[in-house]
Amino acid sequence: MTGSRYTAAIESMLERIDSTAKQSSGKFPHYGDPESGEWTTTADGNWTGGFWGGLAALGFVASGEDRLSRLADEITEQVLPRESSDTAFRGFLFWYGAAVNHLVTGSASASEIALAGARGLLASFNDRAGVIPLGAEAEEAEAVGEGAANIDAVPGTVALLSWASAQTSDPRFLDAAIRHAERHIELCIRADGSVCQSALFDTTNGALLRRYTHKGMNDDTTWGRAQAWAMVAYAQAAQWASPSFLPTAVRLADWWLDRTPTAGIVSWDFDAGTGPHVPIDTSATAIAAAALLKLARLVPDRTDFRDRAVAHVNALLDHLTPTGPHDSRLAGILMDGCFDKRRDFATRNELIWGDYFLLECLISLDGRSDTLTL
Repeated sequence: MTGSRYTAAIESMLERIDSTAKQSSGKFPHYGDPESGEWTTTADGNWTGGFWGGLAALGFVASGEDRLSRLADEITEQVLPRESSDTAFRGFLFWYGAAVNHLVTGSASASEIALAGARGLLASFNDRAGVIPLGAEAEEAEAVGEGAANIDAVPGTVALLSWASAQTSDPRFLDAAIRHAERHIELCIRADGSVCQSALFDTTNGALLRRYTHKGMNDDTTWGRAQAWAMVAYAQAAQWASPSFLPTAVRLADWWLDRTPTAGIVSWDFDAGTGPHVPIDTSATAIAAAALLKLARLVPDRTDFRDRAVAHVNALLDHLTPTGPHDSRLAGILMDGCFDKRRDFATRNELIWGDYFLLECLISLDGRSDTLTL
């Protein structure tokens, strides 16, 4: 029964890739209306555009249809102009928008574009502080620049730099990846294994000056997506950069497991409580499920990692259209993603990265691909 449900969900999400491609017309889907299915798009990809390219590439894996591989290449080409943008979120753009395409489709052009993004990130590395700063063009509302850091800048980034090091035999990429990941443990991960999204640091030595949040409820709470981003970041770091990051990944995951409902969707912030007026975040839950599936492969004796990932995915499918025989909405919309509750921005919407991580989980659970390295 579960396998057939996964197959049906994949088919729905493939339909959604098609309907999204028709709407986007060379732009990047950003967040969608869960009723109409209409996307709000960006021209340059903001920080989210890479997930659209990755989603198309995963669609190729799920279906084997060459048109989706071609679509992924078209989107990857659109990411290339961002190689020199002054933002650490290029890790999202070039890992998910280019490297994932190369890894799952074998695209040579995607490999070259991924390397261009990695070179751009390496050029932004602050060697004295041991970190790639958020940068002046980071897509946050405030507190960005040379002395700002963000846990969102670790997923994708560390994997991309590590992959680039293996591709080029240039150790500078791997050194930057490891130091960037290590520094964010100091900057953003609390002693109990919870995550504070953002931090200010001394640009001369990387020392922590202050922790704060861009999207969490307040500086002392744990924004749901911050914890999920950290989980997938350090699972990737353990796979691509160094197995020394595995204990950190496990500690982050254990904090999550201890504080999330077994078969439910997390609230937008762990300290926000629950209830009909508290937004949940399907995108955070999807990210965490993908991280747990990776960790289940890296730590085989932790069967609870896979079990909880499966429970999360099953819960997410209750939020995927169609939700029943009388649901006439476009198929494959993952509802109830919370982009930014702090600013009441797209708090109950479809989010392109939520779609990506749900499909990544589904093709893994349905046996269509091993997504450990993504």
